[in-house]
Amino acid sequence: MAARVAGGEDHPRAEARAAAGGPKSEGAQRLSDEGAGSGLERAGAGGEDTVPFGVAVVGCGNISNQYLKNLTRFPDVRVLFCADLDLGRAKTQAAAYGVPASGSVQQALEQPDVQLVVNLTIPVAHAEVASAAIAAGKHVWNEKPLAPDVAAGRALLDQARAAGLRVGCAPDTVLGAGIQSARRLIASGAIGTPTSALTLLQGPGPESWHPDPEFLFARGAGPLFDLGPYYLSMLATLFGPTTRVAAISRRARGTRVIGSGPRAGTEFPVEVPTFISAVAEYAAGPAASLLFSWDSPLQRAGFVEITGTEATLAIPDPNRFDGDLRVRRAGERDWTVIGSTGAAAGRGSGVVDMVRAIRRGQPHRASGEMALHVLEMMTAIERSGATAAFEPVESGFDVPEALTEDWNPHVADA
Repeated sequence: MAARVAGGEDHPRAEARAAAGGPKSEGAQRLSDEGAGSGLERAGAGGEDTVPFGVAVVGCGNISNQYLKNLTRFPDVRVLFCADLDLGRAKTQAAAYGVPASGSVQQALEQPDVQLVVNLTIPVAHAEVASAAIAAGKHVWNEKPLAPDVAAGRALLDQARAAGLRVGCAPDTVLGAGIQSARRLIASGAIGTPTSALTLLQGPGPESWHPDPEFLFARGAGPLFDLGPYYLSMLATLFGPTTRVAAISRRARGTRVIGSGPRAGTEFPVEVPTFISAVAEYAAGPAASLLFSWDSPLQRAGFVEITGTEATLAIPDPNRFDGDLRVRRAGERDWTVIGSTGAAAGRGSGVVDMVRAIRRGQPHRASGEMALHVLEMMTAIERSGATAAFEPVESGFDVPEALTEDWNPHVADA
């Protein structure tokens, strides 16, 4: 399809169904009682309200620290609630980051001043929790992936569209200084016309250092679904939609052994391919070669090169928000280093861009539509690895405008 130029890792999906929610926590009751007196009025699309946008963080696992550290400092948003299946963990995170209330998911969705839910639950619960938030009248920011499968992702976007609400999705590293500087450099013509891309991610796998790595080798995970979104979202931002993919996949070992922590020495099954070599064709013309492997003793990550008709561009690690660019022009023997410019504020930047877009009535950049396309692309790569045939990618998305160099989530939007 041509371009039409948008976790708390420990939470079962049952939390999304906790409609009863039990008795309200003290903080949840206090926030409900303060309600209208808080001054956080609901801002609709295109609204001129400059009061901070009310946010609830759902899922208080490891990744929530990065989000909460930033979201509690960005002036365009105010984190009002932390929710988790483990109420004690939610309370701890709320206290650590100065969030006024905590409790269950249902309690978070009942807060009238919460306008947007940042969904950091485990991947299998992403669509279910997001759907509950939309049903409660909230915009949603999902951690990657958008949903456990393409059908669930498409249904989620349809639900949001019918409700007049927005869905955004990680990774928002595509909004960082490194990738945004690459976008501006390519647009300037510095490498000529882009013709191809090469990405490389390889290593021995996370079981050597992760104390509980089984979920990373379970269905819906592996190197493709765990780390692939960083690389594929970057290419989507630069090239637009993919039209078809093909892949070869392998699984070097049927079991692996935990290498650290209290369960070191425990053997567990590997359910997914741990080596994927893929090619992708883009509607705008470029092609890409992609390698994702947890079967290599050699650790290499963050390797991305864009080849143009006049030069090759090496892009910083797509799992980072910063980093220098390197350009090697035709006939030159050495790389020219170009410093990136712009914001490298970290996770939560996409939430701020989304809030600003809602208020202005403009498209947000890390859109649910782009996340659905990346999810469909990964699913097609996985399917091709089994069928040894090219697989179509049918969804599309609007290629977002690049950020300006002076975009800054740490300064309140005018």
